[in-house]
Formats: sequence, C-alpha cells, structure tokens
Amino acid sequence: MTEKKVGITDHGSRITESAKRWRVAKGYIYVLEDVCKGCGFCIEFCPRKVLARAEHYNAKGYHPPEVADPEACVLCGFCELVCPDFAIWTEKETTEKSNHKDTKTQKEPA
Repeated sequence: MTEKKVGITDHGSRITESAKRWRVAKGYIYVLEDVCKGCGFCIEFCPRKVLARAEHYNAKGYHPPEVADPEACVLCGFCELVCPDFAIWTEKETTEKSNHKDTKTQKEPA
C-alpha cells in the first residue's frame, strides 16, 4: 500500500492537505479520512472491489475506506459519485508523452 499525505493537486479547488493518497494503476485515489462518516457506500458499490474498511478510526470515530487492491482500480470515479461527504475522489495521471501523442494524432481541418 502506497499512502501519502499530499499538498495541492491539479484540482486546485480540492482540499488535499490532510488527504491520504494511494497510487493505483492509472492515477491516484484520495481520501479525506476525517471528513468521512463511515457510511461504506464507496466500499459496497465499488464495481472492482478496490476499497476496504480501514482498521483504524478517524477523528469522528468511524472507519474510513482504504485502498485494498490498487491494481484493480480503473478510475471509474463511482466512489466519488456515491460519497455523500465528498471525502473521496480520483485523479487520472497525465503525462507529457500522452498529451503529445494526442495532439499528434488529431487531424487538421480541411
């Protein structure tokens, strides 16, 4: 498990100072543990069963989610959609190489 406290992300408007970050196959999953109320929606409804209930408690006394199977994550973003507290989100990894490739394959207008 690769977890890391982070600063500012590409989202800019996201509060990530206290977020935990896990590296997954195509990017990152972020969790604001102390915002989570432990409803378990993200764990229950993840189509790839990437998330699991953490053994530790957050500041509210709930078990937040943690990444249990990072290789299974496809960054579908469903965890973001079902979280009533906006405590979890994903970020796709972008590289200069992939951006350059995309611009190269675009057709010019006729």
